[in-house]
Amino acid sequence: MMMRGIAGLGLALALAAAPAAAQQKPPVKPPPKPAMKPLPGDTGMAGMKMGADTGMAGMDMGGDTMQMAMPIPMPKGMIMMPGLRNLLPPVTPFLPGEGVDPGTLPLARPSQLTPMKNGDTLDLTAMLVRRVVKGHTYVMYGYNGESPGPLIRVPQNATIIVKFHNAIDLPTTVHWHGLRQDNRYDGVPGVTQAPVAPGDSFTYKVHFPDAGVYWYHPHVREDIEQAMGLFGNMLVDSPDSNYYSPANAEQALIFDDLLINDDTLIPFGKEAPDFALMGRVGNVLLVNSEPRYSLHVHQGEVVRFYLTNTASSRTFNLSFGGAPIKVVASEVSRFEHEEMTPSVVLAPAQRYVVQVRFPKPGTYALVNAIQAINHFQGEFQAEVDTLGLITVDSTPASPDYARQFAELRTNRAVIADIDKYRPYFDKKPDKTFTLTIRPRALPLATVQFMNVDTAYFAPVEWVDGMPDMNWLSTSKQVKWIIRDDATGKEDMDIDWHVKQGSVIKLRIFNDPKSFHPMQHPIHLHGQRMLVVARDGVRVANLSWKDTVIIPVGSTVDLLIDASNPGAWMLHCHIAEHLGSGMMTVLHVDPR
Repeated sequence: MMMRGIAGLGLALALAAAPAAAQQKPPVKPPPKPAMKPLPGDTGMAGMKMGADTGMAGMDMGGDTMQMAMPIPMPKGMIMMPGLRNLLPPVTPFLPGEGVDPGTLPLARPSQLTPMKNGDTLDLTAMLVRRVVKGHTYVMYGYNGESPGPLIRVPQNATIIVKFHNAIDLPTTVHWHGLRQDNRYDGVPGVTQAPVAPGDSFTYKVHFPDAGVYWYHPHVREDIEQAMGLFGNMLVDSPDSNYYSPANAEQALIFDDLLINDDTLIPFGKEAPDFALMGRVGNVLLVNSEPRYSLHVHQGEVVRFYLTNTASSRTFNLSFGGAPIKVVASEVSRFEHEEMTPSVVLAPAQRYVVQVRFPKPGTYALVNAIQAINHFQGEFQAEVDTLGLITVDSTPASPDYARQFAELRTNRAVIADIDKYRPYFDKKPDKTFTLTIRPRALPLATVQFMNVDTAYFAPVEWVDGMPDMNWLSTSKQVKWIIRDDATGKEDMDIDWHVKQGSVIKLRIFNDPKSFHPMQHPIHLHGQRMLVVARDGVRVANLSWKDTVIIPVGSTVDLLIDASNPGAWMLHCHIAEHLGSGMMTVLHVDPR
């Protein structure tokens, strides 16, 4: 199954998005360009031995000792690159719950809906849990024993108190992703608070100013803590009962993945993130922390899905077995205009609100359909993963919202809000950043391969097409960079101050000539922004966002509503890129 109508939600994505001149590398032949329609929004382990005494919970190493030969799971037809055999990442392996008997831990429960009112208090504990995935037991993390964590549902403009307790084996925090709230409670260690040590607590005051779908997660070693289950959704309800068009049911879906070899979780780097080149791309895809999702609906019912991608690096391309999909909202607002789309592209940290109508009885597959790249063989291949099944019976929907579903509404309130910012769309950029990478001490074979492979680049890497090289790279050997073009300063050395109330135009270019070109989902804390242009082309249908995917070779113009004072992170949300330095701070100085 080839991708058709690959949806980037306004992203002219896939292979068609890259400059043609930059895509020449015989004998690679790119796949046909998808019939695309611009859609709304963004248009050492060296010498390491592991044996029975390592105490790595959930890992059966077998025998007294064994060399760590992972090898990590390799895609079909791929072998470990010559020159890389017997090499290991220069970090100590780490998995949650060292020395803990999994049988002593609670079995993780599915996420529970947790309605809250203004002024309510929530006790939230990060803890060790036991999870069973495809019949194998692992020690992982969860909030309140749930995976995902509690589904917090609140009315717009509510403020709640969260008494957070750290019962895991690492320092941690909670970041309330996408919320424009008090900077003191943003959850960023070294910027807004100190890390919460194991056994300690911290009280957050969490405010919800905007309707929509948000999520919470750690901002300490996300490559471990988030990947091992510390995440959960927040739904913020508008007081307007007509905010979305009507639906018969609602579902919050969190998409994630795990990297497993047979029955063993691939360890993380203790001192530094591994998989630093492309990020850790899992080979077991999950919906709400389970490898198979199921839903039962009546014929003709409309289901509102809140979609969130919490994966470390994987970008999804989602569809519902041919059922029509209406895109109604992005991360921080509805779109100016609702649109129909055949699929939804969801980069790490992004969220969309879509409505899907199931018109006929039968079974609809929730699938992730992408065009994979095998860098070793220089081939493209379609990959389709069935993530779940929606069963539709013959009982007619009651009420039947077919007419309302077919109507593509124009959201006048969103247009009126954005109108105040349109005079700034064509202003000269206040700041221009370039996204790139600097290798430090990678294996020679990796460097040599990269020098050849990057003669061709794909705008988006949907899978890990070079897992051996990726695994061997750590943040000690790779530095991912946000560079200020005006000053040459990089990452946390950038001194960026603006006045509260400013409207800032930021231009970001993703350098295709870097050592390892790769897309970056860029997230801005505590503010809202508009993606006003891509590669010089105005985006026609806007919504307020906090995360934007920037394909290789692309330039995006972001208009930032700098309304919220404080020190706010701007970073790549690929966990290993963040862990390799790809972050800076926007200081919004009070009036």
